[in-house]
Amino acid sequence: MPLYKTITPNSQTTVKIWKITESFNDLTREIILKPASSERVLGMKSELHQRGFLSVRHLLKAFGYSDADLFYDENGKPHLKDGKNISITHSFNFSAVIVSDLIVGIDIEKQRDKISIIAHKFIDYEFDYLNETASDYIRKLTVIWCVKESLYKLFCTPGLSFKQHCLVIPFSIDDVETISWIDYEEKKYRYNIQFLEFEGFTCAYAIA
Repeated sequence: MPLYKTITPNSQTTVKIWKITESFNDLTREIILKPASSERVLGMKSELHQRGFLSVRHLLKAFGYSDADLFYDENGKPHLKDGKNISITHSFNFSAVIVSDLIVGIDIEKQRDKISIIAHKFIDYEFDYLNETASDYIRKLTVIWCVKESLYKLFCTPGLSFKQHCLVIPFSIDDVETISWIDYEEKKYRYNIQFLEFEGFTCAYAIA
């Protein structure tokens, strides 16, 4: 399938989302992988992960980049050779890439009931305003996870904790945006977060 959605949050930033319907073989066409990338994808045990990896390379191509333009630093954060900022995510049959002149982070997650089982691992302050019996509880948990994951990718600092250092202020699912904070080593950083839902998935992206 071609590109699923393109979003332009501001003049310096673009988000592209891909719905992965193609087979592994179809996704290998029309892209060229670096030897290290070829080795990495062939070493993946799950075809779902392989297809996610390859769909990201198609998203790079949609931005005008190739696999050779992408590299990772010692913390595992992706970078582009032209100096623009990039963040990458994929979950099941969706992937997304955000490219910007600004520092960014993005995450996609499938909305699943089992997130409630691990909520205590990534939520503290947010429990004050969440209602476990509400019909949108799982959706809100998924938004909060995506927000914190996007902040983690943006901040890219070893030791940053979803639960202890990342806070998401009260929001409504209909808001499609919220404010979040990173409270880390006596400094506070404020971020505007945008999020969206589609086909049982949630995507959130942070822009510094």
